[in-house]
Amino acid sequence: MDWKLELVVVPVSDVDRAKAFYLDQTGFRLDVDHSAGEDFRVVQLTPPGSACSIALMRKPDAAGSVSGLHLVVRDIDAARAELVDRGAKPSEVFHFTAGGVQTPGPDPERRDYGSFLSLRDPDGNEWLVQEVGRVGAAAA
Repeated sequence: MDWKLELVVVPVSDVDRAKAFYLDQTGFRLDVDHSAGEDFRVVQLTPPGSACSIALMRKPDAAGSVSGLHLVVRDIDAARAELVDRGAKPSEVFHFTAGGVQTPGPDPERRDYGSFLSLRDPDGNEWLVQEVGRVGAAAA
């Protein structure tokens, strides 16, 4: 039996502000924006090329509580440049040393799963972007 992760709920304080961030500053695709009365709204967005989407849910008490969501890209430098061009504020690229210490710059050998950047939405929900499948990358 296949089990596929299809949707992750991201709690936000302002759905419209979060929707604008994910559309304009990250390039996510809008799949659904549906309201049923004043108290129910579902906004579903999907990162480019992803089979998994996010649903923005208005939950002020939990807004900003999500961390560790991972996006995978083939070129971390190009991804960072695109985010900056869109007005997002990603971290600088970093990697972890053998001792688990976060260190500036990409993985020296550009190994898969070795180079990262972080990004926060307006509520503080945190994403990690990691480089996988870079052309010419050393095997992990």
